[in-house]
Amino acid sequence: MSRTMQRSTMYLALTPILATTCAAAASAQGTPDRTMLPLAEPKRPTYKQLDARNAKMPPRFAVKAPAGAPNVVIILIDDLGFGVTDTFGGPVRTEVLDRLAQDGLRYNNFHTTALSSPTRAALKSGRNHHTVNMGFITEMATGFPGATGQIPNATAPVAEMLRLNGYNTAAFGKWHETASWEAGESGPFDRWPLHQGFDKFYGFIGGETNQWAPYLFDGVAQVELPNDPNYHFMTDMTDKSVAWIKYQKALTPDKPAFVYFAPGATHAPHHVPREWIARWKGRFDQGWDKLREETLARQIQMGIVPAGTRLAPKPPAIKDWDKHSADEQRLFAHQAEVYAAYVEFTDHEIGRMLKAFDDVGQADNTLVFYIAGDNGTSGEGGENGMFNEYTYFNGVQEKVEDMLKLMDKWGGPETYPHMAAGWAVALDAPFGWMKQVPSDFGGTRNGMVVHWPKGIKAKNGIRSQFSHVIDVAPTILQAAGLPEPKSVNGTKQIPMEGKSLVYSFEDEKAKERHTTQYFEIAGNRAIYHDGWFARTIHRAPWEAKPRRPLADDVWELYDTRADFSLANDIAAKHPKKLAELQALFMKEAGKYHVLPIDDRVFERLDAALVGRPDLMGGRTSLALAEGMTGMMEAVFINVKNRSSVITAEVEVPAGGGNGTVIAQGGRFGGWSLYVKDGVPAYGYNFLGLRRTTIAGTKKLDAGKSTLEFQLDYDGGGPGKGGKGTLLVNGEQVAEGRIEHTQAGLFSADETADVGIDLGTPVVEAIGAEAKSRFTGRIPKLTVQVR
Repeated sequence: MSRTMQRSTMYLALTPILATTCAAAASAQGTPDRTMLPLAEPKRPTYKQLDARNAKMPPRFAVKAPAGAPNVVIILIDDLGFGVTDTFGGPVRTEVLDRLAQDGLRYNNFHTTALSSPTRAALKSGRNHHTVNMGFITEMATGFPGATGQIPNATAPVAEMLRLNGYNTAAFGKWHETASWEAGESGPFDRWPLHQGFDKFYGFIGGETNQWAPYLFDGVAQVELPNDPNYHFMTDMTDKSVAWIKYQKALTPDKPAFVYFAPGATHAPHHVPREWIARWKGRFDQGWDKLREETLARQIQMGIVPAGTRLAPKPPAIKDWDKHSADEQRLFAHQAEVYAAYVEFTDHEIGRMLKAFDDVGQADNTLVFYIAGDNGTSGEGGENGMFNEYTYFNGVQEKVEDMLKLMDKWGGPETYPHMAAGWAVALDAPFGWMKQVPSDFGGTRNGMVVHWPKGIKAKNGIRSQFSHVIDVAPTILQAAGLPEPKSVNGTKQIPMEGKSLVYSFEDEKAKERHTTQYFEIAGNRAIYHDGWFARTIHRAPWEAKPRRPLADDVWELYDTRADFSLANDIAAKHPKKLAELQALFMKEAGKYHVLPIDDRVFERLDAALVGRPDLMGGRTSLALAEGMTGMMEAVFINVKNRSSVITAEVEVPAGGGNGTVIAQGGRFGGWSLYVKDGVPAYGYNFLGLRRTTIAGTKKLDAGKSTLEFQLDYDGGGPGKGGKGTLLVNGEQVAEGRIEHTQAGLFSADETADVGIDLGTPVVEAIGAEAKSRFTGRIPKLTVQVR
């Protein structure tokens, strides 16, 4: 008999013994205390027997989820308002969302925080966003409790609770919950996905990414993008999630899985394959005012909103559609076509991900939360929209006539686009405001569908109880048969502040249990209590400063039981009720670390001003070397609005060098020191609008050379120009004038890289990714500012 056959025979003989041992172990374990995580291991026995044959083996300890616990999937779309999807009466086809709704439940009174990082942290933790220190986006954290951007250990996310209870866990897509100064190679990694309950992470850490050329991580390792002209991140993350689901179920089919699927879509940039855009041609020519009316009519007909609901007034800054010129209307309509295509394409990919559970025969016992938006549709595109979103962050106004020339490229790799704010109001119908405005349901009310064939008997139902994003985590625990833990990883937990929604699954008339909820983002604030809603609009998303001091804000009052869209302010009729709710807001704000309220926005970009850690704070130089790539702006020395010197020691191979020495940013703004066909050069790309090249004329000699580029900044304020000088081994080889520099931001996702240009290219002739890799060596490189 061969050795292979001997091993096979031995394995077959041992199988029943192993099975009996495991079964005995499970029986001996009894009921574990799941309120203390991780589960306590049993006391280890000691033995006196010398020979293992004469000793009794103890039961095997294993962490297992409760019998029958469902797979759980949270799908969180980005910047998708209440009035977008046809599932909730909007104009955009979402066949997957609709199919789930037909076999599940629509929640039409579900709320988010009105902004990305706060919603995501609240969703995963089951606590209010200030409780988890996420008062604003991570990039604009401050030193005040409630707004530090650092999730506390005392608010463990539901992913960690599930993982420690026997689930496999994975997150795909957008994260945006890691403090910006912790997003570099030096960590700490406590608030990266793999330390926030996930066994697997594939996606991007920040708030947005270029879908055609994203900056991605697999765990904490940077991902090199494939050389594929048709690459799109939405498809890539779906492929990775499908593979992960099938892999888990192949190896451990009885172990439940938790998948957090959070596309960068439909946040700007609105990137979508051209064939999807073509489907929407002419569908928005009626304009945003008519679209609002059409959406409301459908919503009433479908029972999504009550009969008699009126459209809330638009903000005065949003002009009527018919007041725009024919050219403006043509541009704006196409912007909406691209956005609608992005939504439909995203929904299609979600369907592919969910099909993986069907393929492995576990769709019936998979609890799906499809949350159609982490906030309302975004109005951050301003009055006219943008071909390049970074023009907004650098104070540059794009002109309609210029954008019209680029319409055919809209949504493709050469664009980084956003749409006009009028569409945000239309796609948040029937409400009046949008993302960033938590004091209006246009900012916070998002459609949610819950689907669980094995666990929910009701089909195609509508649930109108007030609910909030912090209710999802408690719902998951109850559905999985798990208690809320009192301690996780040695830290006593702050109790969850949400309420489980399981009570509403089979009873559409059940009394709502989430009866009070505050809202606050950058001074915009409100309070919901027993159907009443008091609010103040402190600042519009496009307004640089607040309208008035916090103490002077004007408050409004609504009865949401009779006024679904917040169209009828009744503050004058009920002053006592308004005063009561204002007092309740202050009570809740004190309880949940909302106070003191910070209404600064762009000032928060200055870390020192708001008490946020700054890795480069006070430093005037940064020493680098080859291999140091993927440095986000928050972990790289700031070269904007000042003079700088780049000094690079390079080793050029025989035959000449080629490629990027150092680059920051990409196609939509940045700079690069590089070598092209052996000749050194410096390129400055001002928002993709104006490119300046300062290049030598002679090839570098083989061997060691020192490249130096000096930028002498003009001064006199931000965004000014300067004189550039290029030197080789101390001798000037070129000089030139850079007329404009970027004052605010190069990119939210493009990085600084030594020896390569990741993402999109700063210099098109050099390219990006592997194509741009420097062919020589870079032992040392220094960036100095003054």
